[in-house]
Amino acid sequence: MPNQVDDPFRSIEAILKEHAGYSRVVIVDMHAEATSEKIAMGWFLDGRASVVFGTHTHVQTADERILPRGEAYITDLGMCGPLDSVIGIEKDLVIEGFLSGLPRKFEVAKENVALQGVIADVDEATGKAREIRRLRVPWNREDA
Repeated sequence: MPNQVDDPFRSIEAILKEHAGYSRVVIVDMHAEATSEKIAMGWFLDGRASVVFGTHTHVQTADERILPRGEAYITDLGMCGPLDSVIGIEKDLVIEGFLSGLPRKFEVAKENVALQGVIADVDEATGKAREIRRLRVPWNREDA
């Protein structure tokens, strides 16, 4: 990368300091590939953020919980899109690409579509999470 980039831990420290007192409810999206980075950020922010959730991998994790100091946490929300796919792309095209080693034009899959995420209940007075629930809602095209 042409420019030096601050690490996310130092960056969030600066953001929290700059916006201190603005709101007791703090929601952080940790967009990263590695689950270890997301988990570390969750622990790093426990007690200073209300909700920390990871994104990027498109695969919903089953580790939602309230951390000891009141933060609702999940490593990855998952995706809103086709579950019968390879992170949203037609699975056969991705598999063919892996087997041949040749680039493929990707097409978005269309089967078994769902909305994924979490619902978190946060006390506005304290900024502490009371509950977090994983969400996966199937979408039926006929209902649209």
